Amino acid sequence: MSTISLGFIVDPIEEFNPKKDSSFAMMLAAQKRGWRVFYMQQADLYSQDGVVTARMQTIEVFDQQEDFYSLGELITQPLHQLSAVLMRKDPPFDMEYIYSTYLLEMAAKVGLLVVNRADSIRSANEKLFASEFSQFCPETLVTRDMARIKDFLHTLKHIVVKPLDGMGGAMIFQIKAGDANTNVILETITNYGQRTIMAQRFLPEYKQGDKRILIINGEPFPHGLARIPAEGEGRANLAAGAKGIGMDLTEREWQICRALAPRLKEMGLLFVGLDVIGGYITEINVTSPTCIRELDKLYSADIAGLLMDSIETALG
Repeated sequence: MSTISLGFIVDPIEEFNPKKDSSFAMMLAAQKRGWRVFYMQQADLYSQDGVVTARMQTIEVFDQQEDFYSLGELITQPLHQLSAVLMRKDPPFDMEYIYSTYLLEMAAKVGLLVVNRADSIRSANEKLFASEFSQFCPETLVTRDMARIKDFLHTLKHIVVKPLDGMGGAMIFQIKAGDANTNVILETITNYGQRTIMAQRFLPEYKQGDKRILIINGEPFPHGLARIPAEGEGRANLAAGAKGIGMDLTEREWQICRALAPRLKEMGLLFVGLDVIGGYITEINVTSPTCIRELDKLYSADIAGLLMDSIETALG
């Protein structure tokens, strides 16, 4: 019997959709290995006299749509008594999220493996982090200066603006030069110049799919999930009704992944969701990347199992 114990910091388990949830896939993969799996939420973490502790419950999961989990007795123990913890809380990436990363970082200093590494998910903003690899990004501007964004629009004629802390396609706007709504869009998204946002050259290739590529310990799964926008929809997000289609990685996408791999491994980012449109990086998702279950179904794969292999290797 394996002695590995794996904790999951997630959203409420009753809100999971087992058919689509990547954290659920990870729980199943760990359970198949005979590992002990523990369930907890952000509010269960605390530090007392410098020891990071958590309330947690053992959890058993079942690969079915209804009655898909069973929780054990509630216990409280130092977090570092677990072998590893997966931080899988969905955004918003707010101050409470940041406080959780501080606690996880404290636990890591006494031997806990945290996936993804706490200081790295704190510092790698999922939109801004891509700018480290600007040679693979569309023209990008990060600012809260509305006049500067208008100059950017004047130059490129068609741009996308989005908040730095959004997910699921929320608050993403396309703007074309001469659009009568330009001012109101910029006032709204920057809160009248008080909120920093990202503007990028519009990529018309999004209609052929915003491809999600999953990278495990620097190695990409060789097929991506191209999210094709719904008819009349300007966003290629599954949460906005997009359809997922499996596609092999292109040579350009392999090149991008090879360029990213050393940096991701250096930062302890074991599981990353890379978003690519038309050969350009748009986001590098490090908090709670999704699409495992969709790709597993399309390719009879076990992506979560690959992640468990990497975790077992990291544990030595």
